[in-house]
Amino acid sequence: MNAPLPEHIRLALETVTLDDKYALDHGRAFMSGVQALVKLPMLQRQRDAAAGKNTAGFISGYRGSPLGGYDQALWRAKKYLQAQHIVFQPGVNEELAATALWGTQQLGFAPPGNNRFDGVFGIWYGKGPGVDRCSDVFKHANMAGTTPWGGVLAVAGDDHVAKSSTAAHQSDPIFMACHTPVFFPASVQDILDHGLHALALSRYSGLWAGMKTIQEIVESSATALIDPNRVQVVLPPLQTPPGGLHIRWPDEALAQEERLFNHKWPAVHAYLRANRLNHDVVHGPHDRLGLMASGKAYNDTRQALMDLGLDEHRCNQLGIRLHKVGVVWPLEEHSLRDFANGLQHIMVVEEKRGVIEPQVKELLYHWPESQRPQVSGKWAGPEMQGAYLLRPNHELNPGLIARAIALRLRQMGVDADTEAGIAARLALLDAKERSLQTQHVQADRLPWFCSGCPHNTSTKVPEGSRAMAGIGCHFMSLWMDRSTAGFTQMGGEGVPWVGQQAFSNDQHIFANIGDGTYFHSGLLAIRQSVAAGVNITYKILYNDAVAMTGGQPVGERAEGHTPVQIAQSMIAEGAQRVTVVTDEPEKYEGVTGLPAGVAVVHRDELDAVQRVMREIKGCTVIIYDQTCATEKRRRRKRGTLVDPALRVVINPAVCEGCGDCSTQSNCLSIEPLETEFGRKRTINQSTCNKDTSCLKGFCPSFVTVRGGTLKKAAAARAVSLPQSALPEPAPVALDRPWSIVVAGVGGTGVITIGQLLGMAAHIEGKGVVTQDSAGLAQKGGATWAHVHLAEHQEDICTTRVGMASADLILGCDPIVTAGKETLQRMLNGRTHVALNGHSTPTAAFVKDGGWRDPSEDCVNDIAATVGAGTHPGLLGVFDANLVSTQLMGDSIFINPMVMGYAWQKGWIPLRRESLLRAIELNDVAVEKNKAAFEWGRHCAHDWAAVQTLLQPAQVIEWHRPQKLDSLIERRANFLRGYQNDAYARQYLDFVAQVREAEQRALPGQETLTRAVAHGLFKLMAYKDEYEVARLYTDGRFVEQLKSQFEGEFSVKFNLAPPLFAKKDAKGHLVKAEFGSWMWSAFKLLAKLKGLRGGAFDIFGYTAERKMERALITEYRGMIEGVLGSLDASTHAAAVELAALPEQIRGFGHVKEKAVAEYRARVAELLSGKVKKRAA
Repeated sequence: MNAPLPEHIRLALETVTLDDKYALDHGRAFMSGVQALVKLPMLQRQRDAAAGKNTAGFISGYRGSPLGGYDQALWRAKKYLQAQHIVFQPGVNEELAATALWGTQQLGFAPPGNNRFDGVFGIWYGKGPGVDRCSDVFKHANMAGTTPWGGVLAVAGDDHVAKSSTAAHQSDPIFMACHTPVFFPASVQDILDHGLHALALSRYSGLWAGMKTIQEIVESSATALIDPNRVQVVLPPLQTPPGGLHIRWPDEALAQEERLFNHKWPAVHAYLRANRLNHDVVHGPHDRLGLMASGKAYNDTRQALMDLGLDEHRCNQLGIRLHKVGVVWPLEEHSLRDFANGLQHIMVVEEKRGVIEPQVKELLYHWPESQRPQVSGKWAGPEMQGAYLLRPNHELNPGLIARAIALRLRQMGVDADTEAGIAARLALLDAKERSLQTQHVQADRLPWFCSGCPHNTSTKVPEGSRAMAGIGCHFMSLWMDRSTAGFTQMGGEGVPWVGQQAFSNDQHIFANIGDGTYFHSGLLAIRQSVAAGVNITYKILYNDAVAMTGGQPVGERAEGHTPVQIAQSMIAEGAQRVTVVTDEPEKYEGVTGLPAGVAVVHRDELDAVQRVMREIKGCTVIIYDQTCATEKRRRRKRGTLVDPALRVVINPAVCEGCGDCSTQSNCLSIEPLETEFGRKRTINQSTCNKDTSCLKGFCPSFVTVRGGTLKKAAAARAVSLPQSALPEPAPVALDRPWSIVVAGVGGTGVITIGQLLGMAAHIEGKGVVTQDSAGLAQKGGATWAHVHLAEHQEDICTTRVGMASADLILGCDPIVTAGKETLQRMLNGRTHVALNGHSTPTAAFVKDGGWRDPSEDCVNDIAATVGAGTHPGLLGVFDANLVSTQLMGDSIFINPMVMGYAWQKGWIPLRRESLLRAIELNDVAVEKNKAAFEWGRHCAHDWAAVQTLLQPAQVIEWHRPQKLDSLIERRANFLRGYQNDAYARQYLDFVAQVREAEQRALPGQETLTRAVAHGLFKLMAYKDEYEVARLYTDGRFVEQLKSQFEGEFSVKFNLAPPLFAKKDAKGHLVKAEFGSWMWSAFKLLAKLKGLRGGAFDIFGYTAERKMERALITEYRGMIEGVLGSLDASTHAAAVELAALPEQIRGFGHVKEKAVAEYRARVAELLSGKVKKRAA
């Protein structure tokens, strides 16, 4: 029986909405740091209105992780912003956006009566590198000043660990060089509170205020208190120069500088002193050790203390004082003096280059030595022999900080109990680190282009050429087989070649540049290359969206920036030739404005176009026009783009498993399919984005299905949720914070699960912090969401789950869950794991056809890490993919299913009603996600019962070897259908001959016989025209199509008949599409198999067919030769020789290449042990 709902939860279920964060004037709302930045200007406008002022707001900047979604959040909140007279206008780039913000303050010297408002406050935003490029604007704007009812907040998104950046960066030094005070919030609530203080400081001092944010804070979510009057600003009396501190005109440069140093900067100090933005959090009368920290480092320091068993009471006993720094520059002297008074030692905890530490040392320098505490931070002192105490590179974490605190405490002396607690925690961390050093990672999920991504094709270069990368998704071409190396900052694409060509033997290069980068600043890079006269071809990759940061429109306007406009600009800039390459040339028919001489060609001609371009002197341009695959998917779901009734399907019987389809398409939706006759390929229809570039693979197994719709497995089989009520699990007691990590694949909804858990906790009034992991990892890479739950918000110290600190892992993918990033969070005997045991192929399969699914090994590693052998109740494994695809029709429901599984196990301390309400509020496939949650519960309660509802399904795994006799007989039967009984008898007789020889030489061995049974069959069952026709018309493929599709549909075949197919520039046959009439042609052709190899076999005269027949004769002769000298010393090499035909895969030129490699390996082996022994 369900426990009755508490009244506050019942009320929240009825009243909480997603819009609370923007709609509420007062109250609690669950929001992210980014959303807090959206709410901030609304609060400022309300405060001004309460003060009797009619102000407005202006926001501009440029997207980039961790602020990549800020513009989208602003667009979604448009009606709330407009109601408060807040205008959002994205910048073309960061520098111009900052200039526009400067313009809002220049309203301060507008002609009398010209201004509609009492003042305009502004928010600038940008990624760390954007701060770098804005320094000139920031300096000028700071010198000029703000208005009394305006003010500007510059928000920097820093990436300390280069997670989504080409370089790690830290904005503090740039802000400091521009004389901009720097706030560093530690929480979502801080973003609201500090943001209001920052704007107030900007108005008070006449300077812009800076706010540093990082992923762990701005991409975290928590319950925040909304109240325009929460922040009580104190404006201390200030003696100002004539005209005040604010912007004016005219204004001389040296006068501005004098005002900055002698008046504005003292005003900053006065404001910080009066408002106590730096303050003690833990303070006692007998403190000896002081800890100073800000932002994420402050959170990590609190967690480090808790990990060492040092709560506030123990800190007071030991004499530990903790000081939270809200404004890292300038450091307010009076607060520091109060903090430092009486301390023996101060340890400054901060990430990256020290900002607080040198200020502390400077401000305390003149203190009497007897009163001045020692100060350490990056450097510990002589006892560390030059080693870092808290490293300036990478990032800090609670474990590193705990070690540093422990070092200081031990030096100062602690009691035995404290020493024991410290030793225990450090021993645990040491043991965990040692285990990770020896941990073998089974596989990695490398970020990759999405299925159907235009860059899969556009980033290829002709043989003999090379390319330079740029900023954007196409940056990933650096770790693909694209002859691409080197990159630049955003907007510098291709320009390194200006400094290289004169000194290089190469006289041409390609440079990739995204359409977003082109509009941002890349046009100037092209202008530089034109001006320098270098030989370069720019490939402007126009995918109609800024895909890396969420699909924003290119050009910052609703209509975007079109390829026609780009072509016009390129001609005007002096490009020698401009060509548009696209997947839809027909859409340019009737288009006006395309400059004369600009050709529009199909993407299939890209290689030829590039070969022409590289011979042209000067700068040339290819505009590759194809919409982002993920954006297409979004638009199709919204109904704003036609979803073509077209699917590509592979006939597995015809497929050779050569992998040429993966080579041509670079697509993740092509997955391995294990069959009795080896590994083939299949298309994951759930992830396919209908790019169809896989059809370029030289293989007749691909068909296109037009019309009809995919059957949903669950609907087709009418499988409903069991009606039996499930028992309510025993709830987890939240006597301490409960830490959860969601681990899965980017783009599958991992972050959504974190948000659902966060919203459910918010509904229940619990303390909650979630931290998302977006950016490059979303491109099919490993992704995590961290969730902390507690009875009270103040019980949660940090945003990320620390080492050996996870209570629950929601393992949506076994490979990510078994990676070191996830394993390090687990603790033997503590961590529970709800695991989907099925793994989708990684990007490695695109290039490695022999990729092995590591799922089983991953499960074993996870079990060993959490100690499932001695604590079996900690690990629950089930095939969520099988349940999701068979019972719900789509693998996208795996993650909520895993969440439901964990909840039913009693591992999630939240109510079912709250979680289901969170799913409803998310408003995406609500009923299906709720059903997935319930199916997960049933899997946890009775996995065996759920399995009875599942049909046997193809899974990616190694098939168990058949018994030898069965293997031989099944292949002989296949050859009877292939040709006739006599043909099958040839096979049986030869295999029997090998078997007899092997038993005579090595009784009991059968590996050579098995290898020959496979190898000879592979060669004898070569897929000529008759066999392809037979495999299409034997009924199995037709049944496959009927099981996959419903409604009226037709089938088109993609073939390259050798007798009349066209050839490309390389001499390879080119595939063409053939209609449904091929069914009749195939039926006829299949009946003519008796002609195979005879005088009337018109296909048998081709070089490929002659080669295939010769291979059979060669193989039999080779094996017969080996048998004559078979013994224990030659057996292994003989087996390898016999198995080599399995490597011969494909059709046409693909097969020819494989045969050449096969023959080379045969020759190598025959020249070694086998040949010598035979002699």
